[in-house]
Amino acid sequence: MKVTVIGSGNMGSGFVKQLKKAGHDVRVTGRNAEKAQQLAAQHGARAVSATEAAASDVLILATGYDDAVPALKALGALDGKVVVDVTNPLTADYMGLTVGHTTSAAEEIAKAVPNAHVVKAFNTVFASVLAEGASLGGGKTVPVFVASDDAPAKATVSEIARSIGFDVVGAGALKNARYLEPLAGLNIYLGYGAGLGTNIAPAWLRQG
Repeated sequence: MKVTVIGSGNMGSGFVKQLKKAGHDVRVTGRNAEKAQQLAAQHGARAVSATEAAASDVLILATGYDDAVPALKALGALDGKVVVDVTNPLTADYMGLTVGHTTSAAEEIAKAVPNAHVVKAFNTVFASVLAEGASLGGGKTVPVFVASDDAPAKATVSEIARSIGFDVVGAGALKNARYLEPLAGLNIYLGYGAGLGTNIAPAWLRQG
């Protein structure tokens, strides 16, 4: 699948590494073109301009929430594109959220690009877990919670998640990002605030 990763930070780097390993056609773009080129070269991907990025089937938004909409707007028309929102609307100290209850980061991003198909996914996965792979100790596979109002887009993102080794949990409509973003906030608190480290991930257990 042709995938563009928007952002060359820790999450972007993890996506490029894992997607290339899985055999996807991976492109990278970011506001720091040199950093994007270095990341692409490191993993055998291709660095592209913002206008070239929109030619991909799937766009993975691996930026901070505050940078998300400007990054997408820079790509031009996104009609029919699948946009994977991995952002969390964090406060400056990472210990709280700036958006919640009646909306979510994902819903606000969807409002800004109404002709794209926004899918919330991977926001509960630490960059270090993404980079090292989906299996934690004891043979446990990290789940990715996937929420969207568009069934084909949700299926596409679920396929990508499985292709790089993650389990997938269908999380309903995009409005359920209002639950997923606080869940990520708890995960971040446990990792940093409670000192558990970043080799952790939330999961649900079920009998049978």
